[in-house]
Amino acid sequence: MTTITLDRNAKTVEPKQAWDYAQARALYDLPFADLIFRAQSVHRMHFDPNEVQMSTLLSIKTGGCPEDCGYCSQSSHFETGLKASKLMGLDEVRTAAVQAKAGGATRFCMGAAWREPKDRDIDTLCDMVREVKGLGLESCMTLGMLTQPQATRLANAGLDYYNHNIDTGPEYYGKVITTRTLQDRLDTLEHVREAGMAVCCGGIIGMGEAREDRIGMLVTLANLPTPPESVPINALMKIKGTPLGGSAKIDNFEFVRTIAAARIMMPTSVVRLSAGRENMSEELQSLCFLAGANSIFIGPKLLTTANPAKDKDDALWAKLGIRSMDI
Repeated sequence: MTTITLDRNAKTVEPKQAWDYAQARALYDLPFADLIFRAQSVHRMHFDPNEVQMSTLLSIKTGGCPEDCGYCSQSSHFETGLKASKLMGLDEVRTAAVQAKAGGATRFCMGAAWREPKDRDIDTLCDMVREVKGLGLESCMTLGMLTQPQATRLANAGLDYYNHNIDTGPEYYGKVITTRTLQDRLDTLEHVREAGMAVCCGGIIGMGEAREDRIGMLVTLANLPTPPESVPINALMKIKGTPLGGSAKIDNFEFVRTIAAARIMMPTSVVRLSAGRENMSEELQSLCFLAGANSIFIGPKLLTTANPAKDKDDALWAKLGIRSMDI
């Protein structure tokens, strides 16, 4: 396979490898120790192995989403007991961002349960971005699909990252969501790129998909014209009332394999151990970091689901010698 090297000063990768399914499958199927060794070796070429990027995620508009994503508590298609709310005020967002920074976050992510924002909302969203940036934090938003003009306005306001996950591999996508196509998602990612923002894009593991689907997801991400700068790998948080709420738990080693493969296939991306940490043991989280994960969400909640308490995280960081990645 192609050797990928990074010039740390130029921040460029040359050459970029194109992955086909057979190559990715061979990688994913390596003996576990060989896969982890390779992932850790690639990780050390591009990152400090003891640094982890810390983000906080806030739901700025909760519930009432018209999409039918089968995992989501915020979909209006399912009875999950979640009460819909209006878009937060600017002061509330700023207060939450101040708290996030005080808690150790370097990036503040804001999520709204929309299919797409309306043009009338963009001014308020841009004001939120400016408030977050004014605190010295990186900014990220996830608002659903974007038009090119909307993406440009957010970029001009200073938005650093836009999150828009592809969720799963192309062959399994239709079993997760029917109200928005994979191409719709890819179109939004293109708009984000053209506007000059960095991309945050990953998926969810444990929705009943096969190994082939996890590999297909990683191949899709790695073969984007520019791979995402941030790749969140989420473990499904099972929500009662959603179609996927009864999915069988994914094997822990399979989850770690997905992290390791993501690290190798997207060597200069930050790979985020995202949703699901609340249900993971310290040992499983540690294996994920060993496999190349180097970003997490901190804070008590991820949109509508629980996240580990600060004292639990601090205790784990002390055991592992992990420190926060500077921005």
